[in-house]
Amino acid sequence: MSTHTVAAAPLSTQDAEALVEAARSAAEAAGVFAAVTVLDAGGHLLAFRRDDRAVLIAGETSTRKAYTALQLNAPTADLVDAVQPGGLFHTLPTALDRPLLFIAGGVPVHREGRLIGAIGVGGGAPDQDHGFATRAVEALAAH
Repeated sequence: MSTHTVAAAPLSTQDAEALVEAARSAAEAAGVFAAVTVLDAGGHLLAFRRDDRAVLIAGETSTRKAYTALQLNAPTADLVDAVQPGGLFHTLPTALDRPLLFIAGGVPVHREGRLIGAIGVGGGAPDQDHGFATRAVEALAAH
């Protein structure tokens, strides 16, 4: 009986660039000027792009959304209620010295059931950003 497991391929630079392009295309089609951040499983920056017409803070929010989705292995859209008063993670945003942001637009990226990174999108309304990030992850999975 073998206990050997094969690790899922990590998120590559090519994957990260494909995620950025898919999210950027979705945002552009919706008339939104966005920033997109892709992090690997260790939280390291693999790709970043901010449309020069996007609000400057979109770059920071996209990165924090990706980081939050990665650390909690959940879409940030699913975590918004958890940080409200009485929520499971109510004190988390202020308890840690980390760049967490509980606004929709961050989505973890999985391969073969394993967490391999995350994408964050900022610049549109939270629901729009979540949709752009989700479409990018779906496009990567379809390859």
